[in-house]
Amino acid sequence: MLKRLYDWTLTLASRRTAELWLAVIAFVESSVFLIPADVLFLPMALAKPKKAYRFALIATVASTLGGIAGYMLGYYAFEAFAKPVLTFYGKLDEFDHLRQCTGEDTLMLLLVTSGLAHLPPIKVVTILAGVAQISFLFFVVSCIIARGARFFALGWALQRYGEAIRDFIERRLGLLAAMVAGLVILLYVIVKYSGIAGSVTSC
Repeated sequence: MLKRLYDWTLTLASRRTAELWLAVIAFVESSVFLIPADVLFLPMALAKPKKAYRFALIATVASTLGGIAGYMLGYYAFEAFAKPVLTFYGKLDEFDHLRQCTGEDTLMLLLVTSGLAHLPPIKVVTILAGVAQISFLFFVVSCIIARGARFFALGWALQRYGEAIRDFIERRLGLLAAMVAGLVILLYVIVKYSGIAGSVTSC
């Protein structure tokens, strides 16, 4: 099922309504959808590199709005809507672990790493942010910065290097994003153990 869903998402890039679909996929990936918007964004930016930044802006705005929707699901309707979604994707155990063991400061860090590298999955963190009722302003700003950084960095690379870098990005995107997320985590740990920040988790 996952492979079919991936292939279907990929076919959307060639449609005249590709920009609309990019917005839809970027929106729903933040709260209910399994396939990341990158799958659609990459072929679109390669086919029309001059519009790469336009596509990046669409994806960033839609992903942020989707994140807000996930936050609201966690805040107002966890039992009715958010919990069934997490159960459907097999993410409820991961969510429960994060809910029990993650302090507010660490949750703020996860908002950045999930936006940059889907670590943990965006939908898990956005819903958790709503349940934990963290600062809504911080939530929105972190979504814009982290998700914007990911899409605009991809747009820049594809616009500059085009097809020559496509295979590298498709094979190494997760690794590259994870490295960036790792640097963010390392910086956080350094700050934490220097006594500037509070505790990381409650477990």
